Amino acid sequence: MHRVAVIAVPPATTFDLSIPELVLGETSVDGRPGYRVQVCTAHPGPIATGSSLEVTVPHGLEAVDDADTVIVTGTAARDDIEPVVLAALRRAAAAGRRVASICTGAFVLARAGLLDGRSATTYWAASGEFTRRFPAVDLRPDVLYVEDGNVLTSAGLSAGIDLCLHLIRTDYGAATANAVARLVVAAPVRPGGQAQFIAAPLPPEGGTSLAATRAWALERLHEPLTRADLAAHARTSVRTLARRFEEETGLSPLQWLLHQRVIRAQELLETTGLPMDRVAGLSGLATTDSLRRHLVRRTGLTPSAYRAAFTRRPDVRRQDARQQDTRQQDTR
Repeated sequence: MHRVAVIAVPPATTFDLSIPELVLGETSVDGRPGYRVQVCTAHPGPIATGSSLEVTVPHGLEAVDDADTVIVTGTAARDDIEPVVLAALRRAAAAGRRVASICTGAFVLARAGLLDGRSATTYWAASGEFTRRFPAVDLRPDVLYVEDGNVLTSAGLSAGIDLCLHLIRTDYGAATANAVARLVVAAPVRPGGQAQFIAAPLPPEGGTSLAATRAWALERLHEPLTRADLAAHARTSVRTLARRFEEETGLSPLQWLLHQRVIRAQELLETTGLPMDRVAGLSGLATTDSLRRHLVRRTGLTPSAYRAAFTRRPDVRRQDARQQDTRQQDTR
């Protein structure tokens, strides 16, 4: 079981504080919980929050030293962050543990010096203040989350859900992450580069949206869909389609299609024993070379390595083991 310590820094944002346990706590792997989540703080007991809700945190910072992942959630604190919290974060990072923040928790990571020279993000409304305070950080204020080595940061509020789903996908694969997304009634895992904020959102033309077109496309990922195909289904022009797609998803139509196709390929690799050319065809990536290129770019793993790491099928594990044994014998 993956151990997660969530640090509450008063005044804590109650919504952010609830996200890791609610999302990661829904993760089930082969019928067992995927994560053990403990919320901790410098001084266990009641803590100040940014709302009228009263929150009691039962654990101290010793939970950080036992954790595989440490998450700092949103806080209104800026200069008065407890030195013991900063020290605990530095120890975790120095030990190679994964360290993450949700929303303005990025201020705490930056105060600990963990973001210097790294790319990071935070809640868009706090980005100006963040840049002034921490000029050594490469702030990307227009994305949902950023992963830079073993340090991850996310934007505000619901982007914390996206970050947690990304952690699940990294640890247990796309199929598990998307199953959790369905349980918490969230969107499927979104790419970190998706825009977190649209300055002047426009209402969909004619009172409709492109949700039906996206659902239609998800059923046809194996087909060579074009922007013209999507526009025809939406009964709009290609130009209008592109604009509305950007407004509703933060991605262009073709970027969105590619992201969904890679996710479909990941799910097929995890849950079936299909050969790679079939996985490529059914996911709409067309060829094994294309499958390999996009999967390596997204995950750093080849398709066979990804399947070996994340498959949930014992028969696939045995098949891969036999194939590996055959390859080793052929090289002797």
